[in-house]
Amino acid sequence: MEEESIYNLIPKEYVPPPKPKMYKSKYPADAPPTYSTFGLQTTSKILNNMGGDYNNFDGAHKNRSASAHFGKPKGEVKPKPDSFRKKGTGTMVLPEPKNFNYKTQERKPAVPKKDEAPILGLKTEKNFVVANAVEIILKPPKAEATIKDPLKKKNYGQVPGYLEKIKNDIDEEYTTLRQLKEEQQEEEERKKYLMNAEEIAMLKEGLKKKWDAVNKEYQTITHIRKPDTQGLKRKKETCEKELAQIEKDLALLEKPFVFVDTLS
Repeated sequence: MEEESIYNLIPKEYVPPPKPKMYKSKYPADAPPTYSTFGLQTTSKILNNMGGDYNNFDGAHKNRSASAHFGKPKGEVKPKPDSFRKKGTGTMVLPEPKNFNYKTQERKPAVPKKDEAPILGLKTEKNFVVANAVEIILKPPKAEATIKDPLKKKNYGQVPGYLEKIKNDIDEEYTTLRQLKEEQQEEEERKKYLMNAEEIAMLKEGLKKKWDAVNKEYQTITHIRKPDTQGLKRKKETCEKELAQIEKDLALLEKPFVFVDTLS
């Protein structure tokens, strides 16, 4: 126990304790775990460090490809304009097989016999360099390709034969359609019936009687300025429509010739 002293009231300076050394494992830091499958995506291995050896091991990432995780370096995957697919470079089409025949012209020559020794010691004194030079010098120049004048062709300015054929086919179709239309009009004309004066007069008289009857009914409700029921309003509208239709029919009967269509 410390003795009481006035000097104990003075704060003492803090002295930090010494920092211990950093811990370092006795095993290598890059050693893979025993029986690990990490880092074997691009290798033929199944498991890593199966023996648990930390002194002699081949490493976990020795055979990994350069672009296994982060892809290829920047700029290596740019498109190449000159490397497009060309005609004939796709799927190869094999030729049809031919029957083998010993008598074909492509057959190789027979093997020489033992007594057919080749002629040896033949030499030539021809100077091929000079001969080729003379041949090139004396060779006539290539003739320029003659350009044919299209205006001097035999069939220039003439109508092609296929156009005449198409024109004739179109004319035949128009003629057929015209005949069908004329026949249809004649059939409609035959089905029309011309009314005589007596029939027209009877129709006019009947329409006038009907007009009087509808008008009489209409006069019973026409004085009502605002119909207060839906029945009166509908009755008034019906009478107005019937009167307008009868007047229209009477105007048609005033024509000099009245035909009746028997189809309707």
